[in-house]
Amino acid sequence: MSFSRRKFIGQSVLGLAAFSIVPRHVLGKGFLAPSDQLTKAIIGTGGMGRGHIPYAGTRVVALCDVDKKNLQLGLDKVEKGVKSFHDYREMIQLPEVDIVHVATPPHWHGIMAADAARAGKDIWCEKPMTRTIGEGKRLKEAVQQHGRIFRLNTWFRFEGNFYGMNTTVKPMKKVVDSGLLGWPLKFTVSKHTGFDWKFYWVGKTDLTPQPVPLELDYESWLGPAPYKPYNVHRTHQTFRGYWDYDGGALGDMGQHYLDPIQYMLGKDNESPVYIEVDAPVQDKDAVGIFNRITYTYADGCQIVLDGEAKDEKVAYIEGPKGKLYRNMQSDIPDLAKKLAEFPDPVMQQTDFVDSVKNRKKFALNEENGHRSCTLINLGLIAMRVHRNLKFDPINQVIVGDDEANRLIDQPMRAPYIL
Repeated sequence: MSFSRRKFIGQSVLGLAAFSIVPRHVLGKGFLAPSDQLTKAIIGTGGMGRGHIPYAGTRVVALCDVDKKNLQLGLDKVEKGVKSFHDYREMIQLPEVDIVHVATPPHWHGIMAADAARAGKDIWCEKPMTRTIGEGKRLKEAVQQHGRIFRLNTWFRFEGNFYGMNTTVKPMKKVVDSGLLGWPLKFTVSKHTGFDWKFYWVGKTDLTPQPVPLELDYESWLGPAPYKPYNVHRTHQTFRGYWDYDGGALGDMGQHYLDPIQYMLGKDNESPVYIEVDAPVQDKDAVGIFNRITYTYADGCQIVLDGEAKDEKVAYIEGPKGKLYRNMQSDIPDLAKKLAEFPDPVMQQTDFVDSVKNRKKFALNEENGHRSCTLINLGLIAMRVHRNLKFDPINQVIVGDDEANRLIDQPMRAPYIL
């Protein structure tokens, strides 16, 4: 049976396509692959998509990309027989797929992940989770409505040395939970506390139209984003510099840096109530830099994103009773000895394969991932409207600012909706 492109896109994006998929986990573990591996399909075979082809306990069975060169690079890294697709909507209908890995630019994350959820697939999504707060709310609803397991791909809250801190998050979480620093706390994210903001992720304001490469379906690459004439700088490695697709340095690295802070503060179900911004006036198309963004919670806790990094002696965590610096250095005497008297943080569910097989919520999921992504998107909105914001964390709207609220739910190009 053949469909027109518009009819096919309209049915799949709106979730109206008439097909039925029974995920193999519903049938029991005996119906998993003979090797007991879960099967995975990857949308987007650029650097991140190709880099995560190998993942313990999973086997890639399908790849999709709208750039033929990228798709071939992905196919070169997998076994023969792996299916390839130009349109992800066809790929997510494969009954043999357990997990869909969304490794595209962020302007596609919400739609693709929600479509995968409706197709009965579990989801591994790259950061930032969504490009807008509204998309995050609707993606969370789709994942939960369809009973899917969702993993956001930033892992520092549960493993790995946390960038320049030279430690995992666990001992810092223990310091916060112990109360030894007091309350409220202020976290400062700057190059002096181990975090390089990648300020080179900015857009260009002098782009001239260029011919679209033959291997790239630019119309499909844009998808829900507004149409802009093709220029190589809009796509692939440099797309992060444009508001239509991402949010520059903050969009690129923000969820890596801020999600662990959200976890350490115990604010997985909260958002700040006030956002202060110091940044140059932003171009309407190209993302620029910021000097400083400060988030304040209702209880007085703060997160400071210090782009200028003027204070070389700033602590990473500061409270009324003490400070914590890089390498777990502190002005609290005998900190390690005192910490030994306190319990370790509660264990987290960090095995994604186990989460999928046994239907256990993953440590970084659609709920807390949406909250940490909201931090990023609030900062980006403040940059774009060039003023401070008051935020209602319950209703997730900006108070008394219609222009800023329009950036919470941004229109998508027809026929795409989430």
